[in-house]
Amino acid sequence: MSDASIEALADALDLQTVRVVGRIREHGSLTAAAASLGFSQPAVSQQLRRFEQRTGIALVERAGRGIRLTESGHILARHANAVATALEAAAGELAEIRGRRAGRVRLAAFPSASATLVPKLIAGLASRHPGVTVTYVEAEPPEAVAAVRADRADLAITFSYPGDRDDPHTESAKGLDVRSIGAEGMRLVLPEAHPAAASDLVDLSALADDAWIAGCPRCRGHLLELTTRAGFRPRIGFETDNFVAVESMVAQGLGVALLPELALAASPRHPGVVTRPTSGADVRSLHLVTARGGVRVPAVAAAVAVLEQLAPR
Repeated sequence: MSDASIEALADALDLQTVRVVGRIREHGSLTAAAASLGFSQPAVSQQLRRFEQRTGIALVERAGRGIRLTESGHILARHANAVATALEAAAGELAEIRGRRAGRVRLAAFPSASATLVPKLIAGLASRHPGVTVTYVEAEPPEAVAAVRADRADLAITFSYPGDRDDPHTESAKGLDVRSIGAEGMRLVLPEAHPAAASDLVDLSALADDAWIAGCPRCRGHLLELTTRAGFRPRIGFETDNFVAVESMVAQGLGVALLPELALAASPRHPGVVTRPTSGADVRSLHLVTARGGVRVPAVAAAVAVLEQLAPR
């Protein structure tokens, strides 16, 4: 293909077409793609027809009663996130030249960050960069990483455990930018009268005979790894991902638990409960995930700077 032909195709592309094709790949239908962008289906169809008329390249084709992406559509969809990020970065830099840092940050973060890091981030941005707005959705790390990849989020706050085989930052985050911003200690949550509560550090093997309160099967992997290393498999009596409920259950003597510091900071300490570090000084790492080059978008860069100051060390 000649340089002139490539330039003509580049001229025909626009951000809206790129976003439309990316949402069709994500949602699987024209109607759902239009709804996710806040447009009517006829408006989106017209957008695609205009591109085809200008280039002779069809991005979608009929498939039974619906539509699907053509080979060309899949190629464009593959670049959708990177193109949108680059254009938003350029727009943000132009806004800075005009003397103001502005824009929108679509944020995703895990539940205990919702009550700790996220409110401080929003307040910090409002104070330092009042032109930056934040939208927020709560999501566990695998879903948050997927949201960044699908261009449903600009920034994700995530966590990982050392040696975690299911760490979403290994395979699913390939091609995205991941930066570590700190670590939070893991704390054993014990009834006040528990024999181990008298110790400053607690070896997990001392709790081998206790009942445990743990999260869902996907969320308890780190606990199982640590207890296996300590020589036992925990007897899980109750299952909940609600850290406030965990403390209440521990206070009633129903079992012991292991929670990260942010989860403990997100709720008032329940009377009758004490927390102790493990003898292994166990931690979980905190990360920020963006699209490749996403921190070149000034609004995202501002959010990252605030979070790097807020993260526990």
